[in-house]
Amino acid sequence: MPLKMRVHERESIAMALRRFKKLLERSGIQKELRKRKYYEKPCEARRRSELRRLSSIRKARAGIVKKV
Repeated sequence: MPLKMRVHERESIAMALRRFKKLLERSGIQKELRKRKYYEKPCEARRRSELRRLSSIRKARAGIVKKV
């Protein structure tokens, strides 16, 4: 999935770089690179996702208790 970006004639390099970084962020390429930087065993990935799920449940319950 190639990304293309045109730099406008009177646009500064700083503004073009800023737009490029936003383009990368929106496309999800940076997130994918960070994810692939180190190998993660499947069991570790499952454990991390389970911990994330339990954490969100705990946060939701805490929100309900505070509202009542």
